[in-house]
Amino acid sequence: MNDRPTFAAPNAFSNPEILSGALSPQVAVALLASVGDIALVLDPDAVIRDVAVSNSDLITQGFAEWVGQRWEECVTIESKAKVAEMFADSGASSAARWRQVNHPAPGGDVPIRYLVMKVGQDGSAIAIGRDMRAAAAMQQRLLQTQQSLERDYIKLRQVEARYRLLFDLGTEPVLIVDAATRRIREINPAALRLLGVKDGALADRPVGEIVDPADRDTFIAHLGAASASDDLPPVTVDLADGHGPVDITARLFRQGRAALLLVRMFAAQPTTAADDHHAAMGEVIEHMPDAFVLVDSALNILLANAAFVELSGAPSVERVTGEPLATWLGRPGLDLELIIGQLQEHGSVRNVATILRGSGGAQEEIEVSGVVAPRGDGECYVFTLPNVGQRLRTAPSVEHDLPRSVEQLTELVGRMSLKDIVRESTDLIERLCIEAALVYTSDNRASAAEILGVSRQSLYSKLHRHGLGNLVSGDN
Repeated sequence: MNDRPTFAAPNAFSNPEILSGALSPQVAVALLASVGDIALVLDPDAVIRDVAVSNSDLITQGFAEWVGQRWEECVTIESKAKVAEMFADSGASSAARWRQVNHPAPGGDVPIRYLVMKVGQDGSAIAIGRDMRAAAAMQQRLLQTQQSLERDYIKLRQVEARYRLLFDLGTEPVLIVDAATRRIREINPAALRLLGVKDGALADRPVGEIVDPADRDTFIAHLGAASASDDLPPVTVDLADGHGPVDITARLFRQGRAALLLVRMFAAQPTTAADDHHAAMGEVIEHMPDAFVLVDSALNILLANAAFVELSGAPSVERVTGEPLATWLGRPGLDLELIIGQLQEHGSVRNVATILRGSGGAQEEIEVSGVVAPRGDGECYVFTLPNVGQRLRTAPSVEHDLPRSVEQLTELVGRMSLKDIVRESTDLIERLCIEAALVYTSDNRASAAEILGVSRQSLYSKLHRHGLGNLVSGDN
């Protein structure tokens, strides 16, 4: 009887007898050990008599310590029947099969793929195993990748369904145009109704066909400009076949490597008397001699006229639009907060004296008047800022200033520091007392100094400081 193992392969050796004398036991053992990551020598009762492990990681998992144990005791419960079946079929003449079993280990189950071959008449066998953890990890990553792709595909389909629903049910006429060829890729039903055509009539047609020939150059130029800039005002054109004027706006976007244009159409709004009135108001505000500014609830400038731009020293109105009003108006942390507090409490302020700081560091005295105005769901503030400093400089000078009242002095609060207000009040009282003493003594300065309780030299100094008459050496 033939003692060689019955291992049939799809393309087996045609004359295996020539190897019988060429392979020594040592060579055969080394060959079997190198074929897989682990090799088991099994006796007729499937007891492991020897183990060869070429994978160092399997050694650390305790695979080399199986000698003397039954093979089925070294596998998980679900693999016991499979091991018994493989050992029983190892002597069959049919082709041997690689089958996977799992071994329990401290780090978790270890999958090993075995091929079992009978090697003797007594029923002993050799099991050659290959570690399948790397392949299992790769299969797991492949499965996770496939599941992730499926989830992304489902999300993409959902997004596409929502986009299609919005595109088809939207009341706004919309076209998707190829930016390179200027041909219509998609058009929604609202645009078809506006243009008076059937579905499919404009598919892959030049987009210029939707516009009256007289306005096509303007329309195409607008599409070209939209490819280079995102913020373009709408252009008004007449549609083809007399379907009326519309406002058209376009915006570039990319889908993959293709550049597309989203073209939207709006019914052109006719100019009304209210529009003319608003335009006239805008012209009046722009040409006002006094500075005018409109700010939002956060005190950022929404609108300013030419007088404010000139007063602030900014190069253009665009440089002040969107900037905080506190950049120019009032002393930091003082005037503007007081003005806004008064506005929120009373709804308006009038003739509040403050300063306006120019961009070059110059300061101008101004008076602020303002009101609160509604704006959408919030509110805004409107201010006029006449330049009183220029008016004071051009006013004719007088020989004597009129005395200030207590009310006039209190109006300095917010315009001057307390120290400056006290100093000015002291100077005012001193001047009034000197003038009263000169009147009482009939302009006798020596007597005036005596009743004021100051020296003549001190009185002369104060007269000079307040500009109360010319001093001569012969004054009494």
